[in-house]
Amino acid sequence: MKTLFVVGFLALIVYNLGAALFYMLTDRGESKRAVNALTRRIGLSIALIALVPAGIASGVIQPHGVGA
Repeated sequence: MKTLFVVGFLALIVYNLGAALFYMLTDRGESKRAVNALTRRIGLSIALIALVPAGIASGVIQPHGVGA
């Protein structure tokens, strides 16, 4: 379930990145849709980065060494 949650977050991040690219190509600077999509992407990235240490601190995520 944890892996599905993280993969879902990553999928939303990539979707917003693609949406921003699409809006940049189609709007030609006439609207702020690309800026809004990039802002959402940054917000989701920050939320995911913040949730990982919170999950480790609460014991939901068990960290392990590289190759272990």
